Amino acid sequence: MMNDSTRIGWLMVFAVLIALTIPWFLWGDGQILYGLPVWLWWHIGWMVVASLAFKLFADRAWGLGIEEGV
Repeated sequence: MMNDSTRIGWLMVFAVLIALTIPWFLWGDGQILYGLPVWLWWHIGWMVVASLAFKLFADRAWGLGIEEGV
């Protein structure tokens, strides 16, 4: 059974993932890195981070908040 601090921790992880999904700070930035715009590199990297976070969540906390025996 998960405790409240675990639930709050995962909530914070997903809140950060959602908040930084769109790189607002890179809007209008035309810099190119290795042939692609920097904002695209951000998106690629962020998808890797989100995938790893979801893998950890699926392995450790899947079913969090689901009540048993309802």
